[in-house]
Amino acid sequence: MISNTTASYGRVARFFHWSIALLVLSDIALGLIGKFTPRSGDTVAFLQLLYSTHKTIGVTILALAVLRVGWAISQPRPVPLHPERRLETFAADTAHWVLYAAIFVLPLSGWVIHSAEVGFAPIWWPFPQSLPFIPKSERLAGAAANVHWIAGIVLATMVAAHIGGAINHALIDRDGTLARMWNGRAAGKAATHPGKTASVLAAIGIWTFAIGGALTVFGPAHNVEAASQFPAKQTEGWVVQDGSLSITIKQMGAEVTGGFANWQAEIEYDEVTRTGAVKTVIDTTSLTLGSVTDQAKGPEFFDVAAHDTAVFQGNIVQIGGPKHQASGSLTLVGQSVSVTLDFDLEVTGRTAKASGGTVLDRRDFGMGMAYPDESSVGFAVEVRIELVATKPE
Repeated sequence: MISNTTASYGRVARFFHWSIALLVLSDIALGLIGKFTPRSGDTVAFLQLLYSTHKTIGVTILALAVLRVGWAISQPRPVPLHPERRLETFAADTAHWVLYAAIFVLPLSGWVIHSAEVGFAPIWWPFPQSLPFIPKSERLAGAAANVHWIAGIVLATMVAAHIGGAINHALIDRDGTLARMWNGRAAGKAATHPGKTASVLAAIGIWTFAIGGALTVFGPAHNVEAASQFPAKQTEGWVVQDGSLSITIKQMGAEVTGGFANWQAEIEYDEVTRTGAVKTVIDTTSLTLGSVTDQAKGPEFFDVAAHDTAVFQGNIVQIGGPKHQASGSLTLVGQSVSVTLDFDLEVTGRTAKASGGTVLDRRDFGMGMAYPDESSVGFAVEVRIELVATKPE
């Protein structure tokens, strides 16, 4: 029998139930394996395959969920076998509504994460890589990741309760609740369903609490001033008032851009001779780099636990017109390398604006040696700096 009756589930409903259940359990397992697998050059290929599989299964679940809801709306719903057990029936209905929402919230939040960040582990054909109207935004990706994590906990809890209820019906009550979903066997007498308003409201309450907590209580504190500013160091020279220090790498052939939230620059510059000196101190622990932030901070790359500061020190000369160079050395992860930074400088009164950058090779600093080619992580690291400085009276 293809369709449902008031006493049994048809083949289509059973297909949706069991296929989604198997995919959900598989995806939970893949997510846990990925979470506890160390990030290194030895595991990168495995993790890419794992997360591509995880993401593709998630989007498949979302597609099946849409079809499942469409089918469920068109079908009669089997009646509860023990309507007199009001609390049990209410709890079971609430769990079902929570589970229905979970198979939308979890894959959608995962897809938002993938759309908002760049790089690691593509979703496989035929699904697209991004959702409409989702910008590339680390903050959005972080918020979606919190929702995804909390939604996973809600889903796992409800799945455990659902399985526990099925076992109870099969072994203790010995009724046909599990059988009518397993093989379509009819069970139950004609009856009316209890009102669903209370269970729907309870499910909405659970999800409101869960998502609200994900975005507030469990969301990372975001200090706008700290993220976009850095302490201005009072010197006899120019004082940096605003600016950004960003880096761009290639991860799996896709560009990933991040930056350092905390850094300071001491600048001496003579407008007559067009020469000067600069010393920049960078807090490497303030690095963010999309989905690979933790890996970038790890011992294979910036190793922020052992080297929490990088220093660039050099001399400034004018090349011609607004074009200048700062040539000196960059000390990073214990290695000092000669670096030349090209930038344009515009001085208006006591305000100076500088914009420029350079390209580094991670191998010069012994970074990412477990990645001997560019198939996973590119050699080039593009550095970009923008700043506004003022000269004290």
